[in-house]
Amino acid sequence: MYILLDRKEIEQLQSCHLCPRECGADRLNGEIGYCGMTSVLRAGLAYLHMWEEPVISGERGSGTVFFSGCNMKCRYCQNADISFNGAGKDISDDRLSVIFMELQEKGAHNINLVTPTHYVPQIAGALRAAKAAGLHIPVVYNSSAYENVSTLRMLDGLVDVFLPDLKYYDTELSAKLSDAPDYFVNAAKAVAEMVKQQPEVIPDEDGIMVKGVIVRHLVLPGHSDDSKRILEHLAASYGNNVWLSLMDQYTPLRPISKMAEMSRRVSYDEYDDLVGYALSLGLDKGFIQEGGAAEDSFIPLFNGEGI
Repeated sequence: MYILLDRKEIEQLQSCHLCPRECGADRLNGEIGYCGMTSVLRAGLAYLHMWEEPVISGERGSGTVFFSGCNMKCRYCQNADISFNGAGKDISDDRLSVIFMELQEKGAHNINLVTPTHYVPQIAGALRAAKAAGLHIPVVYNSSAYENVSTLRMLDGLVDVFLPDLKYYDTELSAKLSDAPDYFVNAAKAVAEMVKQQPEVIPDEDGIMVKGVIVRHLVLPGHSDDSKRILEHLAASYGNNVWLSLMDQYTPLRPISKMAEMSRRVSYDEYDDLVGYALSLGLDKGFIQEGGAAEDSFIPLFNGEGI
């Protein structure tokens, strides 16, 4: 099953320190890590996804693989079926490389790896095999940014576009909503490594991003001050060397709806204020959302398609 990995990558799975949890689980021998997964690759969906940023999805769709398990515990997660509940199918690393090729053959603009952190060694191996077999479309790494820099360095030269979240600045907020009080300090380092690997945003002739970093920030109801600190950090650290995707698609699903301050959607005034603040900081490269994004219908059906 691990024929595509080298010794150092295999060792990463024996005492897992791939993410800041550093749980030390022997995932290689069947122990379950904080992420809820052993070392066996598991995914819930592989298809042409049309609802990413326009420079990712384009007209033909992004060849997206949704991996099962997650090293975050976001109480408002829209993908809980796979991130918390482990839905999906087990596959080999060799099968993953074939999935990449199948998505390319279907016309995908890129390969889009969603929640990949806990599978980076296997993904790196599968990407090397696929590239050797003719994979030529860009590879997008779509993550929470809650990961170790050493893990990201395993992907150097394999990933073309980084699409990280930058969720929180405040430690109490990240602890309360995602069980990760050290989120920002680790995510900030991770984003810095991503920018180091892909320092320039480059679109192709059709406007599809082939190199660069887009940082996503999901606006949460009642937490505009925290969002502004994230925007200030991005402006001071990178300016328009990274693009911003400011998202208003927060949806109060159970159990988060039981928390009074999180039981509503983001208001128009909250979101509009943050858009204006981003522009005032000079962050004018990227994307905003206009209504209709906070809908349950935008949550994929994790039915095993393409796996």
